[in-house]
Amino acid sequence: MLFILLTLAGLLAFKATLVQDFPDIDMPAVMVTAVLEGAAPAQLETEVARKIEDAVATLEAVKHLHTTIRDGEVSVMVEFTLEKNTAEAVNDVRSAIDRVRADLPQDLRNPIVTKVNNAGRAVLVFSASSNKLDEQEVTWFVDNTVTKKLLSVTGVGAVKRLGGVNREVRIELDATKMSALKLTALDVSRQLKLVQQENSGGRGDVSGVEQNVRTIATVKSVAELAAIQLPLPAKNGINLHVRLDQVADVTDTFAERRSIALKNGKPVIGIEILRTRGASEVKVAAGVQAAIAQLQQEHPNVNLALEIDNAAPVEENFVGSMNMLYEGAILAVLVVWWFLRDWRATLIAAVALPLSVIPTFLGMYYFGFTLN
Repeated sequence: MLFILLTLAGLLAFKATLVQDFPDIDMPAVMVTAVLEGAAPAQLETEVARKIEDAVATLEAVKHLHTTIRDGEVSVMVEFTLEKNTAEAVNDVRSAIDRVRADLPQDLRNPIVTKVNNAGRAVLVFSASSNKLDEQEVTWFVDNTVTKKLLSVTGVGAVKRLGGVNREVRIELDATKMSALKLTALDVSRQLKLVQQENSGGRGDVSGVEQNVRTIATVKSVAELAAIQLPLPAKNGINLHVRLDQVADVTDTFAERRSIALKNGKPVIGIEILRTRGASEVKVAAGVQAAIAQLQQEHPNVNLALEIDNAAPVEENFVGSMNMLYEGAILAVLVVWWFLRDWRATLIAAVALPLSVIPTFLGMYYFGFTLN
């Protein structure tokens, strides 16, 4: 009776155990990201990167420091020894950054300290393309509709877009007209900052009910932005204004392309799906493919094609391992019968094998192991 109960519990545990490519390893690594817009890499190296490195290098159990400097951005990855607790490592790095924050440039944004996620490679990679929509519309569809849908799937940790374009409202000033009207680019920038604001307006009493009041000063279209009035220097005591589109070209376009994804030489938009730590590639892939099939049915004007499936080899390896387990058990029973020629001993071996193997999955599930 005890072995029957252990076998039933083992079967339930085997069904609940996750199937993964590799076991999850909690690597104690912390990423520090600091942004200073417009700064050159040489400036960032001396004023930001070295100060951050000197601050975190003195921490206990630091193994390696990896620094990457780009225009306006510094990324420092702090790798600790395996014995270091990850939460403690994040707190130590954050405290070290706080100690040197006063020595960093004032215009520098507050450095972001995050734990490095080691969930592995992308589980699935899809491509999005359309013959009816332009690239900007497909990009917005991926960022808004597809990403929200996939992030709702259990086990999906991140959705990354490859290629595509980002919307940008571009204002190109006419230097000749600006000089004639005695306007500067700084005047235009200040006016734009004043326009794009939403602030609290206090509280108001409406029909005996107290309500919050908000001051909304934002534009909803490029036409409204082009019609903004820019104040000019007073002349003979008269305040003058000029429209923004009279001294600049205002266009709704997309930003400079920084990445591109190609399929058979044609531009597409790639979609990478990464799993969370502790999730199964097989289950994540099944949930994502069901969500993509639903999106494809709801939006037939966009073609969502599967390009890379890293979950299929994991499932194939799992099925192959299970087949080898069955074959090994059958061969073991046949060997016992062949050498002993005793049906009783053969029956005992045939019963003892599953009764000893299957309950093991209960222990694996209890200690958090996966089938990898």
